[in-house]
Amino acid sequence: MSITTAEKRDLRSLSILELETTLAEWGEPRFRARQLYEWLWSKAVTDLGAMSNLSKVLRDKIRDHFTVHALFEDKVQHSADGTVKTRWLTHDGHRIESVLIPVQDDDRYTVCVSTQVGCSLTCTFCATGRMGRKRNLEPAEIFDQVAGVNRQCVEAFGRPLTNVVYMGMGEPLLTYANTMESIARITAPPPLGLGMAARRITVSTAGIAKMIRKLADDGYRSNLALSLHAADDTKRNQIMPINESNNLAALMEALEYFYLKTKNRISYEYIAFERFNDGLDDAAKLVRLCRRRFPVRVNIIEYNPIEGTSFEKSDENRLNTFAAFLAKEGVTVTVRRSRGKDIDAACGQLANKG
Repeated sequence: MSITTAEKRDLRSLSILELETTLAEWGEPRFRARQLYEWLWSKAVTDLGAMSNLSKVLRDKIRDHFTVHALFEDKVQHSADGTVKTRWLTHDGHRIESVLIPVQDDDRYTVCVSTQVGCSLTCTFCATGRMGRKRNLEPAEIFDQVAGVNRQCVEAFGRPLTNVVYMGMGEPLLTYANTMESIARITAPPPLGLGMAARRITVSTAGIAKMIRKLADDGYRSNLALSLHAADDTKRNQIMPINESNNLAALMEALEYFYLKTKNRISYEYIAFERFNDGLDDAAKLVRLCRRRFPVRVNIIEYNPIEGTSFEKSDENRLNTFAAFLAKEGVTVTVRRSRGKDIDAACGQLANKG
């Protein structure tokens, strides 16, 4: 009985043990599984026809029994500042976005990847939250963004990616298993993955305390960023509804637990909104959050306005005064200027626009 396309399992959802078992049942030697894994994960090739060390008979049999849910490049936009935004088409017709951020002076090439089609968290300042959540991305679909943008990076700059940040569309900790599996594939040594160091990866969360604790319990080895954006519950509730069920006290306890178990780097992402969270009283509250039992750095982010909100980006002088106050109080702080604003590729702007 033939298998329809809808019934076929995604080839990349199989573990190497499952592949070995399947190929052994077909009379193939087990080492073929490692060869196939190398094509799929280390070389990031999804076209069976290109897998030259596999026989045509085997490739045809794989095609008959499995499918590959790869991403396809839908649209690429280049910013005046060198940022590149790619819109990808999924096998079932959804569109997602990822962003290549080159900082050539620092020899740093970062990809910002998405983990969901849309987002369910409805943060008031974010365009992605207005889309709603359509579905979670599969681990291979997250991986494809890294592999695809890595190829772009090599072609454009002659360098591979140096960093991966999970800061695109969606909340990574609400698709926890898929996020963790994608990291496993990105960090696994060849032929099982791309071989990127775990310290080069940062997962950003809007703040889900129990999942931050789970990261610690599961031996997570990469960096963690909290999208903070306000240093008191009253203001954070106004802009991030998730705070109503995960308030700052709960988040600070979870982050302390995370650091004590992992010693991994923690950062706060803090978008500066004009006369909302950029005053010296706000800075003082942020300093108090930075004086917990774990070291933390603060990344102040320039706001990128979106349609339908009253928020404006912080005045340059107010932003610099805010940052200087933190630095004077001993906080490690960086002001990050927006990249890719002209192509809607900056923080909070990913919404498949255009």
